Amino acid sequence: MSKLRLGPIADDKPVKLAIELPGALHRELVAYADVHAKATGLAEPLAPEKIAVPMIERFIATDRGFASERRKV
Repeated sequence: MSKLRLGPIADDKPVKLAIELPGALHRELVAYADVHAKATGLAEPLAPEKIAVPMIERFIATDRGFASERRKV
């Protein structure tokens, strides 16, 4: 099985945020959650809103342009 960019998901106190996603993106999140569950040994896949959070965190953490601009602030 290929290595996913996301590892185990930490449980943290959530802050509610309401967003609308295109249907295609929602389906991709569901599919990713299925693959992630198999790769990490979870009994059930995480909900799309739970899998999206670490994806966004990883994206922000690895965005060099953002990091550069943030240091300027």
